[in-house]
Amino acid sequence: MTEIKTIKVLLAEDDKNLGTILKAYLEAKGFPTVLTADGQQALEAFENEQFDFCIVDVMMPVKDGFSLAKDIRKEDKEVPILFLTAKSMQEDKLKGFELGADDYITKPFSMEELLVRMKAILRRIGEQEKKSKEKNKFEIGKYEFDYNRQVLIKGKASQRLTSKESELLRLLCQKQNEVLDRSEALQKIWHDDSYFNARSMDVYITKLRKFLKEDPDVELMNVHGIGFKLMVNE
Repeated sequence: MTEIKTIKVLLAEDDKNLGTILKAYLEAKGFPTVLTADGQQALEAFENEQFDFCIVDVMMPVKDGFSLAKDIRKEDKEVPILFLTAKSMQEDKLKGFELGADDYITKPFSMEELLVRMKAILRRIGEQEKKSKEKNKFEIGKYEFDYNRQVLIKGKASQRLTSKESELLRLLCQKQNEVLDRSEALQKIWHDDSYFNARSMDVYITKLRKFLKEDPDVELMNVHGIGFKLMVNE
């Protein structure tokens, strides 16, 4: 997620006065904002520009906020959506959350409350992304393994990995110093524990063992009849 000051907002609000005030306020707070007057205009803007946050009024002409959110989610499953509504019906809120809304604010509201909610959503998403990245980076003795980039690094040297190699090494890292069951690995990566896939996995294990051989404190062991263990001596 980009820093808050550079986040671009799509604002879909058919009330011209409120929309103009919101746009001015958000831009004063450092959020570049595109204002659209109905759901169809908003969808066209979303399809033609890159947005980091969507503020969507539920009751709009041409295409309502729920329909707009549904279309946005077809294009982007992650972009935050905050609904604005004059409604307070529980079923409307539930429908909004089912469509992927991150939060709901009922009119009338203060500008400060809107800003606080936006920042809370952005902070939560930023923390989730940080945790996700952390889970995909591992230390293996003197090596660093970046699953997202599919690369194994030792000092200034790096080794590119295939998708299967990366998936297998991540499973081994997640169970570092514990046994990774052969069947579990085959089902998670190959979705089938057939003999031929098992032989293929053995080849990948041999390749990973070769990639890790430069550190004597790292050992990729076969556990006979069970699976594999990535041992790292501290």
